[in-house]
Amino acid sequence: MVTMEPTPEGRSVRRRERRSWMAAVPLLVIPLLAYVAFAGAGADFGASRFPIALPSGGTWQLTLGDILLAVGLCLLFFEILKATRTGGASVVDHAFSMMVFVACLILFLIWDRAATSTFFLLMLMAMIDVIAGFAVTINAARRDHSVGGPA
Repeated sequence: MVTMEPTPEGRSVRRRERRSWMAAVPLLVIPLLAYVAFAGAGADFGASRFPIALPSGGTWQLTLGDILLAVGLCLLFFEILKATRTGGASVVDHAFSMMVFVACLILFLIWDRAATSTFFLLMLMAMIDVIAGFAVTINAARRDHSVGGPA
């Protein structure tokens, strides 16, 4: 964010608000690290963790994999919101998102504990984050360029 601040001489100086480096870390790294930690400990992602009784009389069997996927989907929403920002920091965000996707792809291909549908769907979310991030940024830049017009 850019703010205008007066100097002692009465001139206005543009100051950029500094963002924390944590703002550039992709949120989808959270379920990825959780998966790696749980899988490394030998967790079963398909075992029922929280049976929830429904008004219909049925029971919803919530698994660890379901929880990780729900968290990943919520974080993907916020990642797409982060992609709407423009500026130099968005390039860093996209680079980090690409690194998360590449790490997921490598783990999926070479680590036997990552060969599950849960991990595949987490990897798919990381890929959607990369593609959506670039698409949103390109559209926003195209819109900004067309509003400003040629100088």
